[in-house]
Amino acid sequence: MNRIHCKTLLPVALAAWLAASNPSWAQADHAQPAGATTLREVFEQAWQRQPEARSGDARREAVNAARAAAASWTVEPAALSLQTKSDRFGNNRGNREYEVGLALPLWLPGERSRSGELAEAEARALDSRRRAAKLRLSGLVRETWWSYQRAESELRLAEARLANARQLADDVARRVKAGDLSRADQHQASGAAAQAEAGLAEAQGNRDAALSLLRSLAGHSRLRPGQPAGTPDIQANVAPKVQPEPLPQTPPQDLPADHPALLELIDRASAAWRAAELAGVRTRANPELVVAGTRSREQLGADNTQTYTLGIRFPFGAGPRAEARRATARAEALDTEASAELERSRVIAAIEAAQVQVTAAQGRLNAADKRGRLAGESLGFFDKSFRLGETDLPTRLRIELEAAEAERQLARARIDHAAAISGLRQALGLLPE
Repeated sequence: MNRIHCKTLLPVALAAWLAASNPSWAQADHAQPAGATTLREVFEQAWQRQPEARSGDARREAVNAARAAAASWTVEPAALSLQTKSDRFGNNRGNREYEVGLALPLWLPGERSRSGELAEAEARALDSRRRAAKLRLSGLVRETWWSYQRAESELRLAEARLANARQLADDVARRVKAGDLSRADQHQASGAAAQAEAGLAEAQGNRDAALSLLRSLAGHSRLRPGQPAGTPDIQANVAPKVQPEPLPQTPPQDLPADHPALLELIDRASAAWRAAELAGVRTRANPELVVAGTRSREQLGADNTQTYTLGIRFPFGAGPRAEARRATARAEALDTEASAELERSRVIAAIEAAQVQVTAAQGRLNAADKRGRLAGESLGFFDKSFRLGETDLPTRLRIELEAAEAERQLARARIDHAAAISGLRQALGLLPE
């Protein structure tokens, strides 16, 4: 097989065969371009646009404020009261009284410690909620990313197939002029080229649709293919070769202890139980310690007298209102615990299914690689035979279609295998790398 002929064949897949025929091309295909957009970068861009990312600092401030409030000496800030009494609008004998008081709301027994426990539980729940939101987003990004990779691979294969079909049509046209082939053969070759053009148009549309979805996640939904190189564009920087995520080392058979999807529900349940315990001690409004000083005189010319007041105010019990709060908090905790048990079963099943998918994808990849290698060799044999006039055009076209389908299957198998590994990482609660 000469080198010029190899360059006219389908150049995207059948990597081993093309590497043997043209090593420099094979090395270029495997090279990662500078500045290529990766799955992790798309995920990071998408995360910065999420509500949980934008409100994270404010929620952290709220949690820190709740911790500080639970550590304070009073349940609420102290209140200052100022009062004055006078008989100026009555008999006006000069009776005056001024009072300055301070009211200090007090903790109920056990309320302060349980408020601190609730603040800590809410802090943990905030962290786990953020991690779970990242994991949910990573699932969406991974699905969109691999859909785009499949569409991009189909587009490259369609472009290569069209180039090969046009080259074959040109060869057939020259042989028709030379009298080696009939016009019917030329029509068949031209029809194959037209079919390849239609396939390219369909692949282009599918790729553009998948690219739009990927851009919308990363915040570049207004960009279009063909924009200037300086424009921040995912499509312009995506690597031409699929880069699979690292395969987890010895995936656990059971659910990981720090799985974000489960930790979120566990921490929510813990916070709900702390809230129920707090509601259990808040059976009444908080008492108040009152300290006041009074300065008064009975009538004009009399001496001023100074008195002091120390008192405490005990509200009555809240009754049904307090019981309603306790029952609501307990129901929330029980609901969240039940959801955590269901989520545990779901995640374990997802891990097992993802492990099966990785094994099956590896088997399909091995078979597709073998078929692609054999189809490539057969295409070379029949192309050479066709040039020598030993094989007719229909057989040549059939062999080429079989090679193209084998090439497509191999490219799809590679992406499916990488996507299966990505799915296993998602099931294990790992973020994109």
